[in-house]
Amino acid sequence: MDRNYFSILFFIKKSKLLKNGEAPICLRITINGQRAEVQIKRSVEISQWNSNKECAIGKERKHQELNHYLETVRTKVLRIHRELEQDGKPITAEILKRHFYGENESPKMLLEVFREHNKKYRELLDKDVVLGTVLRYERTVRYLEEFMKEKYRFSDIPLKDINQEFVKEFEHFIKAEKDCAQNATVKYLKNLKKIIRNALVNKWMDDDPFVEIRFHQTASNREFLTEEELNKLIEKEFTIPRMEVVRDIFVFCSLTGLAFTDVQHLKPEHIFRDMDGSYWIRKTREKTDNMCNIPLLDLPMKLIQKYQNHPECVRKGVVMPVPCNQRCNSYLKEIADVCGIQKTLTTHIARHTFACLAIANKVSTESIAKMLGHTDIRTTKIYARILDRTVADEMQILRGKFSV
Repeated sequence: MDRNYFSILFFIKKSKLLKNGEAPICLRITINGQRAEVQIKRSVEISQWNSNKECAIGKERKHQELNHYLETVRTKVLRIHRELEQDGKPITAEILKRHFYGENESPKMLLEVFREHNKKYRELLDKDVVLGTVLRYERTVRYLEEFMKEKYRFSDIPLKDINQEFVKEFEHFIKAEKDCAQNATVKYLKNLKKIIRNALVNKWMDDDPFVEIRFHQTASNREFLTEEELNKLIEKEFTIPRMEVVRDIFVFCSLTGLAFTDVQHLKPEHIFRDMDGSYWIRKTREKTDNMCNIPLLDLPMKLIQKYQNHPECVRKGVVMPVPCNQRCNSYLKEIADVCGIQKTLTTHIARHTFACLAIANKVSTESIAKMLGHTDIRTTKIYARILDRTVADEMQILRGKFSV
């Protein structure tokens, strides 16, 4: 078990003399670099205080009684520390200070409150929250636990003791130790901030450590397939069934814009035919619960028909026989190699591909947002990349006017 660096120091405040001319005596508790001061309600003449020995040097009876009291205080603090250590409870300077004053009510602890939050989120799985969100909150707790053991040598911290320095150090830990990029780091900090806001509302802490912290996300360069690369994927003949299935799932997502989890849960009742005889996908997104309305192109429709009698689809009552995301991503790397595509394919690249190809083929951003299930068009613009070919086509008119 990691031991806390722990020290006790008695000192006088020469700058805050009392009316009788004496200096008040204070006790400073230091644990792992964090301090807390205790007012012991005693004072002494400045000339009668030995700062090296932390006691009064006068031989008068009052000085002897003062030194005896200081030893009593020291013994009390040491006893509190030893009891907390024996009970396996968290030890900080503030906790010792509260116990010294008799405030024995256990403070609300960060990880204790965080885990309770995550437990409730688990209970709402597939109702109000999706698995990815739950896992990210649980990962945040794990990172916090590792961070506190490494940085402060304790397993939890009272919410009242969390300050801006704690948040900044946690941010550095995520980037340096967990090798997270800026945007991923921001997600973990936002998870922590949510717990802090709940604690502030419930009066479990007084100060907001995030009050002067602003989150800055960087623009990410998202991969996607060009029309030529997607056609190369579509036309490739596969003799291995598992690779053919994963290729078909990727193509289906690339031509519908569905996210991996949405195609995984796509059922026949999500497919409907309008009055004109055209087929549509109408389904709420698993991640946001926003409605997607997507016209089905010929190729996705053929893929639905191809797998309608597949044993896995019949057993689960779904449209496509989708394996787990990890397996899909593993197979997609093989598929990219076989097709000569020099990009790291993942299931989410299919969604990017849909948005980019739609933009390149003159589909409006508003229509793309509706199909992707976005409520904010700014989200759509993150996915939708303007291709070089689109820029060249649009500049063709200007080139004609200024040709030489």
